[in-house]
Amino acid sequence: MSDAAATITPELSARFVQESLPKAGLFAGQDWRISPVPFSLGPKLAKDFESLGRVLLQFYRSVNLLYRHSIEGKQPAWVAELLDQGKPAELIELQRSHGFKSDTPRVIRPDVLLTDDGFKVSELDSVPGGIGLTAWLNQTYTALAKNNPATAPVIGGRDGMLRGFAGIFADAPKVHIVVSDESATYRPEMQWVADQLDNERFVVQPPGFATPGEGEAVYRFFELFDLANLSGAQTLFRLGAEKKIRLTPPPKPIFEEKLLFGLLWNRNLRAFWRQHLGESFLARMLQFVPYTWVVDPAPLPPHGAFPELNLTNWEQLKHLSQRERDLILKVSGFSDRAWGARGVYLGSDLSVSEWSEAVDLAIEGFLKSPYVLQRYHKPRLVDAQYFDFNKGQVIPMPGRARLCPYYFVHGEGDSARAELAGVLATICPADKKIIHGMTDAILAPCSV
Repeated sequence: MSDAAATITPELSARFVQESLPKAGLFAGQDWRISPVPFSLGPKLAKDFESLGRVLLQFYRSVNLLYRHSIEGKQPAWVAELLDQGKPAELIELQRSHGFKSDTPRVIRPDVLLTDDGFKVSELDSVPGGIGLTAWLNQTYTALAKNNPATAPVIGGRDGMLRGFAGIFADAPKVHIVVSDESATYRPEMQWVADQLDNERFVVQPPGFATPGEGEAVYRFFELFDLANLSGAQTLFRLGAEKKIRLTPPPKPIFEEKLLFGLLWNRNLRAFWRQHLGESFLARMLQFVPYTWVVDPAPLPPHGAFPELNLTNWEQLKHLSQRERDLILKVSGFSDRAWGARGVYLGSDLSVSEWSEAVDLAIEGFLKSPYVLQRYHKPRLVDAQYFDFNKGQVIPMPGRARLCPYYFVHGEGDSARAELAGVLATICPADKKIIHGMTDAILAPCSV
């Protein structure tokens, strides 16, 4: 793009984005609609995002403490039993090991939905895709802003995502990014990140990689349910536990569970959360986390009922009216259906028979892969636009947005800080109920 382009049209902007795509791509076999401008956040939401990382980091620290206290008998034993349910013994042993005692994920990415009641964090991801994509979008739209002063600067700036990711490895001389076949869709974006940073220091490795040098770092880009397909994982975990390498995220399945939000809402744990999150952070989380229940089929006493639902057993979920089924059922974790849009069921969008089948899956899957039930807050409509390259024109698209702020945790112990490096917007057409990456979606970086 010429520096002389004083007035750049939406078409030129969109074509610049399209032509800037890396030749190797960013997502295997995926495409999206291109917006000529970043997705604009209001100043209040942008300010909220700036401070949200502190809250979520403290939540992860508190979860880690809750689990350890449950093991030690300082908190109810059922907490650890629930979090360990369905996990192999060797993974539970790793999670409890001294080597990983205080470790929490160094990448925190909430899924944020914009609703009429403010924003809602539907879940947290500690092994998120989109790092490279968001970094590339920030870089590309920053170049657009340079040529068009009317374009607002993106959150995180040109290199915030790259600097944020690199910073989680401190001064490790080499960083090995181990990508599983299950996560192969994201291999191109991680290769792009490595190339941008320094492909001598940052190296994307195959699933079987197991030979990092002492003092080097490993980024685990694979979910823990997939360990059987990663022949080198146990060696990496052993080296990480011995502190011979810097391994992140730690092999602790508690941080891959959606039922953490169910524990947050559990009244029996309210004193713990109040003490370790603090009144302010707890109030804030209860404001933006939808009410969440763990679908545990253990029978209640005849006079008991699930809070807010007034149901006495989970079978009764099947008989709620469509209006009453503004609820989401989803696999909590440790399952190949626990990421993306797989294993997610919106009650009001399903027939009675489809919803009943989903409820049966949740009840039957408890011992192996627990499900959670979550209050559904419908995303509000937002104004967006994309450029249609076939028609050669900008198309307005009212849609529903999912925002993904990326926080990178730098520093050690109590001095560690979660820094906001960029925000990815996924805007789906208004008729889509569940928002995720799709060819009909607009993907764009966020600006203030």
